[in-house]
Amino acid sequence: MNSPSTTAAVLSAPPAGSGRARAAVALLFLTNGALFANLLPRYPAIVEELRLSNAEFGLAVAAFPLGALIAGLASGALIRRFRSSRVAVAGTILTSLGILGAGTAPSWAVLAAALFFAGAMDAVTDVAQNAHGLRVQRLYQRSIINSLHAVWSIGAVLGGLMGAAAAGLNLAPGIHLSISAALFAALTLCCYRFLLRGPETDDDGAAAAAADGQPALDAPKAARGTAAKYGILAALVLIATAGALVEDAGSSWSAIYLSDTLEAATTVAGLGFVALTGAQFIGRLLGDRLVDRFGQRTVARAGGIIAAGGMGTALLVPSIPGTILGFAAAGLGVATLVPAAMHAADELPGLRPGTGLTMVSWLMRVGFLVSPPVVGAIADAASLRAGLFVVPLAGLLVLALSPVLAKRTAS
Repeated sequence: MNSPSTTAAVLSAPPAGSGRARAAVALLFLTNGALFANLLPRYPAIVEELRLSNAEFGLAVAAFPLGALIAGLASGALIRRFRSSRVAVAGTILTSLGILGAGTAPSWAVLAAALFFAGAMDAVTDVAQNAHGLRVQRLYQRSIINSLHAVWSIGAVLGGLMGAAAAGLNLAPGIHLSISAALFAALTLCCYRFLLRGPETDDDGAAAAAADGQPALDAPKAARGTAAKYGILAALVLIATAGALVEDAGSSWSAIYLSDTLEAATTVAGLGFVALTGAQFIGRLLGDRLVDRFGQRTVARAGGIIAAGGMGTALLVPSIPGTILGFAAAGLGVATLVPAAMHAADELPGLRPGTGLTMVSWLMRVGFLVSPPVVGAIADAASLRAGLFVVPLAGLLVLALSPVLAKRTAS
């Protein structure tokens, strides 16, 4: 006869096949991170081959986020029509072709067009894989979305290393990116058979919970009415954008601030971004357990305090070690924000499947476009140190908006 604890463990186990689905969707995240990262180390070779000026290269690279913005809003409709699993797999394969096209472009116009296409497909893939990851999470009745984003980070590192190795071996970009496209497209196709079947619905978690004798995930209590619904969605967009802004501050400005303002050595200047991304990766690895135990709201509040306090202190009392630690605190603080906002938007009552997730993902990309000029304008008017105060302000914004997130994810 089973003991009560054994019976509870059996009852709380996720449905059969969910483990394979989780592994498959994790590989989709890894592939998505690796594909574009393979291209980045090949940019110098592409610039040299096409003899591009800095302005021409900048305009070509800007085609990627432009394509993402234009195509991103179609993601929800595509997911409802074809299912998140199919859209994620097809989008990954098409993204790989776009990146291959960029690596073999014979002219600036083809390079820009290929990056535009890759960005468009990447945006659709991003929404679809997150939608499918959240479907799997509803079956588990506990948070797994942060670990999926951590796997994306692993993929980005893997892709960057592959690209750097190919560049070091003087492998032609076309050959290197053909290998990358074939490898990750094949991996994606192998994953498809293990992804969840059936249409996108809101009752995956409810069905699992009912079979388990437990209530479904505790989503934030949305007030009735269109205004309240879209007010909550706007708050979730701002939370995700705050996380994106902090990430962009690390990637775009940390090295410049450390080298120019604080006069750090070149080898040290890159440590700000490394510290931010490394701490963010650790935060995502730990994030699911913390969210399960304390809830999205509490974790987001703590993250906002850590980001605001750590980076604020580093800017008020500037030093090279303190700034590196400040960027690390910022990365740790925002680690769970984008997954939390996506999850809450996907669970928001009154929206069709995929709509909330699409809106958050799309408007977050607007934040990625807007934040560099904003910080740059402040830096030109005052100083880069003043411009980087947007990071602690983003942490305070999260603290203020955190009540729209759930107190807990499961009972």
